[in-house]
Amino acid sequence: MDLTTALGLLAGIGVLVSLILMGGDLRQFYDIHAVIVIFGGAAAATMIRFPLGSILHGLPLGMKYAFTMRRMTQRELIDELASLAEIARKQGPLGLEKVETEDPFLAKGVRYVADGYDANFIRETLTRDRETFLHHLDEGQKIYRAIGDCAPAFGMVGTLIGMVQMFANMTDPSKLGPFMAIALLATLYGATVANLFCLPIADKLHVKLADEEVNRTLIIDGILMLREAKSPQIVREMLLAYLPEAGQKHAAAEAETVPA
Repeated sequence: MDLTTALGLLAGIGVLVSLILMGGDLRQFYDIHAVIVIFGGAAAATMIRFPLGSILHGLPLGMKYAFTMRRMTQRELIDELASLAEIARKQGPLGLEKVETEDPFLAKGVRYVADGYDANFIRETLTRDRETFLHHLDEGQKIYRAIGDCAPAFGMVGTLIGMVQMFANMTDPSKLGPFMAIALLATLYGATVANLFCLPIADKLHVKLADEEVNRTLIIDGILMLREAKSPQIVREMLLAYLPEAGQKHAAAEAETVPA
């Protein structure tokens, strides 16, 4: 689980609840009209922007990967692929049949090599799987960003509606309070939904999309080198290019300390 996402959301909610309780109670900050204008308006605008299938697929996928940590880092993937290259060199491709790995995408590529599929087939299939996954993840972050963009706008709409109703009923003081609540709470709900939930989740998905693109490209290159029976040392050295400069230097220093 990605603890930073969960802790960030809990901290944000905690700050808001603490400030509310310091000056009143939670019931003062609930208004059904403001809820309708924010969530109903944001849902309507999102359905206009995106096909229903994309929304039903992108929302849960985005939420899943916003709270999920990748099983293996780039460094761990390189080490794993180098180990697989060692097995393939000693036992041949059939030696990979009993190998188990945590990463599903890597496991699929290893299975293709063990089954003796052609290199072009492996490249095309894994590339297509990578692009499909990245497309769906990008779809999710776009949907959350769209909701984050329109929620404050509908908060302003709710504020304007409340102001119009308030001014239209200036002769009845009993109605001024509820209409003022709609005006202020709609803005509060819109800003909270956008800046605490949707936009941060969209940014987190954007970061994970870029990370997954690098990781899956690394896996494809590594699997193709396994298919070509490259030595473990060559596999490691070629894949180290995917690490940042500091990571490459650290890996090189570790390699120098390992006895031959």
